[in-house]
Amino acid sequence: MSADLCFVPAVELDRLIRSGDVSPVEITEAALARIDRLNPALSAYITVTAELARAQAREAEGRARRGERRGPLDGIPYSVKDLEDTAGVRTTYGSKWLESNIPSADGAAAGRLRAAGGILLGKTNTPHFGHKDMSDNLIGPPCRNPWWRDRTSGGSSGGAASAVASGLGPLAHGSDGAGSIRCPASLCGVVGMKPSAGRVPYHPNPDYWAARSHNGPITRTVRDAALMLSALAGPDPRDPMSIDAPPEDYVAVCDGDLRGLRVAWSADLGYLPVDSEVRAITEAAARRFADLGCAVDAPALGWPDMREPHRLIWHVGVAARQQDRAREHPDWFEPSLMRMIVDAGRISAIDYGRALLARAPFYQAVGRFFEDYDLLLTPTMPVAAWSVEPDSAAVIEGHPAPTLLERLTFTFPFNLTGHPAVSVPCGWTRAGLPVGLQIIGRWHADAAVLRAAAGFEAIQPWADRRPSVD
Repeated sequence: MSADLCFVPAVELDRLIRSGDVSPVEITEAALARIDRLNPALSAYITVTAELARAQAREAEGRARRGERRGPLDGIPYSVKDLEDTAGVRTTYGSKWLESNIPSADGAAAGRLRAAGGILLGKTNTPHFGHKDMSDNLIGPPCRNPWWRDRTSGGSSGGAASAVASGLGPLAHGSDGAGSIRCPASLCGVVGMKPSAGRVPYHPNPDYWAARSHNGPITRTVRDAALMLSALAGPDPRDPMSIDAPPEDYVAVCDGDLRGLRVAWSADLGYLPVDSEVRAITEAAARRFADLGCAVDAPALGWPDMREPHRLIWHVGVAARQQDRAREHPDWFEPSLMRMIVDAGRISAIDYGRALLARAPFYQAVGRFFEDYDLLLTPTMPVAAWSVEPDSAAVIEGHPAPTLLERLTFTFPFNLTGHPAVSVPCGWTRAGLPVGLQIIGRWHADAAVLRAAAGFEAIQPWADRRPSVD
């Protein structure tokens, strides 16, 4: 019963708490027992906040008994990625520099989840300052994929996705600067949404104006992601790029149908290498949108190739934040992070400026595309999960893909433009590894993306399939 409770969707847990059939304390104890049993093998959590969770669960139970619940998240467990400040809780950023750091205030996302009455289970694993698409660092073991433990969970929200897939909490906060929600969601077989830029405020933020990194939910079901987004979304004056509009009822929008939508499918954006098995699985999933009443087409996109501008922007941004620390304590920096810093030192200011300027024509090209289409479907990742060993390379059709620059090729473009995008499970490889389908929507069309994801989930559900981690 305890294990079953760990896989009950959050929307159902809300109903069970409201009816009095299950208490927040029962839910929390079940989650903590499962974390205690499985986290040593998975390393999904860097820090487990068991005593805090139990205290919050007792408070939530008291509110439920008095009929004073704060909303649908009250009494439901969640986790926070360890790149998000959490008041009174160790927040390491995956870094030796901050191994014992305890913030005095919540970040914007953590604060909203706390205010909603959720139960904080702990801080999930992430690479050093979130610099790559694997979740290993120098302060503890690497996070493992629950489907194959010798494979990576992805990153940089890898701990969040591994936890949700394994039943170590129904809701997980993630952040996404180049694909860091969608990548691990795809590799771990769960739902991961990067909302529109500014939909969820990002504070504190070392560079508000970059508008590339977005906070969002990682969950087992689409409606759970919608439920979490409803709590996270909304303006915050501390983030000048936050959207000055109230959030919608994102759970309610999942109930709409998709008839008449114009949907485009692209297996490779016109130029990207993709594993043949991943291509076949995602294309079959995309074709199912015709069963939902959509007109499905496969147009030539003709968009600019943003891989080189993205490399310059990403590496310079990482180096600007970390170069001084790397000089002071190079032994506290992984080779992957150090390579980025060294590479950034070879990039001229003019080339960096041109890379930033390339975002505008790319955004315009994507905008013109969405004049003719409501949704774009792509693979989320060009390959399924690769080795968990640090600095490992994925292999795409026989060719090594050693860094995120070769692996996050379908995801980072929509960080550059800010369009909403979600990854949903759409199948498994012959080896039993999950594959994700990415659904991208028009400017600020978060509701349409969720409705499309929910429609696909209805005809090709995945949540009952669980990894064999017990």
